[in-house]
Amino acid sequence: MTTIAMTLPKKTSQLLTTLTGAARADAALALMMRDYAHYKLAEIEAALQAFEQKYGMPFAAYRQRWETQETEEDYTYEAEQDYLEWEGLITRRARLEESLAWLP
Repeated sequence: MTTIAMTLPKKTSQLLTTLTGAARADAALALMMRDYAHYKLAEIEAALQAFEQKYGMPFAAYRQRWETQETEEDYTYEAEQDYLEWEGLITRRARLEESLAWLP
């Protein structure tokens, strides 16, 4: 594993350890990153569920329908925007899950 040295302001280091209860700033930073990743994953899951409710199907089924443009609804600006956002959420979720695997 490659490491880099980072200097934190004393107040930032104190805040990290106070917020997390960790004794060292590096451990506190890892805890904060893990907590943030879980927080973002929860937000993403809520957004994904909203799309699944809106369209009544998971993304894989919607992607197939959208790519074949089976209905006129698939030609709308809203449908295209939803597709792009939904796909982005799927990608972001995968990246966050990969990142969590690397966090101590």
